[in-house]
Amino acid sequence: MTIQEQAALMKLDSSKMAATSTEQRNNALQAIINALLSNKDAIIRANETDLSIAEENGIEAPILKRLKFNESKLNDVIKGIQDLINLPDPLGKMQMKRELDEDLLLIRESCPIGVIGVIFEARPDAMVQISTLCIKSGNCSILKGGSEALHTNRELFQTIYHAALSAGLPENCLMQVEARSEITELLECHQSIDLLIPRGSNSFVQYIMNHTKIPVMGHADGICHIYADKDLELEKAIKVIIDSKTQYTAVCNATETLLVHKDIAERLLPPLNKAFKEKSTEVRGTAAVQNIIDCEPATEEDFKTEYLDLIISIKIVDNIQEAIEHINKYGSHHTDCILTENEEAAHTFMQYVDSAGVYQNCSTRFADGYRYGFGAEVGISTGKLHARGPVGLEGLCTYKYKLFGNGNIVADYAEGRKSFHFKDLM
Repeated sequence: MTIQEQAALMKLDSSKMAATSTEQRNNALQAIINALLSNKDAIIRANETDLSIAEENGIEAPILKRLKFNESKLNDVIKGIQDLINLPDPLGKMQMKRELDEDLLLIRESCPIGVIGVIFEARPDAMVQISTLCIKSGNCSILKGGSEALHTNRELFQTIYHAALSAGLPENCLMQVEARSEITELLECHQSIDLLIPRGSNSFVQYIMNHTKIPVMGHADGICHIYADKDLELEKAIKVIIDSKTQYTAVCNATETLLVHKDIAERLLPPLNKAFKEKSTEVRGTAAVQNIIDCEPATEEDFKTEYLDLIISIKIVDNIQEAIEHINKYGSHHTDCILTENEEAAHTFMQYVDSAGVYQNCSTRFADGYRYGFGAEVGISTGKLHARGPVGLEGLCTYKYKLFGNGNIVADYAEGRKSFHFKDLM
């Protein structure tokens, strides 16, 4: 069966999936937890195979770190599924109730998007997070993981899929695509797939967007910034900067560029540089930065780079306006933070920085669906339609309008026999 034929069957089953109850979907999630625990040894063995192949092929350390799926990672994703079960059902929520006339009632209600295709990087925990988020939100999902995680993803998918079916979900609720060549087929399924969410490099995301008629949501780069304002608290600032850069480098919400107000640079940079050295982090700075601390030179290209590694670029700026302009020019509109005790400066920064997440005095690593209480995420959207920031349950839903009448016809209103009175009931 071709990808298009399978996607067409999934489209038919998407209405059945949308009609499942909260209890059915939560039961399926619990069945998945049980199956993951039962199949733990086989999953970890599969991951060891992928890690071994990746090391033989000279895969870079940041990717290897993402690829690893041990018992600790398994426990993390199980905790995520448990949290998902406890979240309220995102479907069937009444968003509007309006009386158009005394016998004509309009309701807007949340519902699933339908069939969602997600193409994601070599991170096996993403397979679990994405599939379970789609189940909780009543969506059917087509899953294509990175080739480096082939064996792990195959074992995880089979475990999740059979558990979902055992709980009574529709046969075509989930589908896995493995071969890179099948992506081309997937992009041609515009009659069956309602949304594509690609996660990967900028060039990859652009390729997806340019080769399909399917609506695409997602982000390409994670060039996140911290602006150290002149009115910051030194110890607090260093703690936040170090966490943002070094807590976990191989992710899109790790900080890549630090902008420092000229009035605080002499106080901040020496102790910060010492803290970076303790974390084995390479600092690349402009000429003004090099005049204060010993570091590598930063080029124009550094400010356009998502390192995903223990490297950070630093630039000294004259004022907050210069920092904002730099972020809006070089950033990826993902997550950016100001370190300041000045509320007016924080307000200005948050107003003018055009990013999905704007923070004050906290790590950019908080940009995450799980940490927002969304029950993990299928990705982070740096666009403005249809969802922005971490895409959790709410971002996987749309809405429909339901109109309840009593033989009403438009001619009565067009010809003046009746008139609308538009009364909101909620």
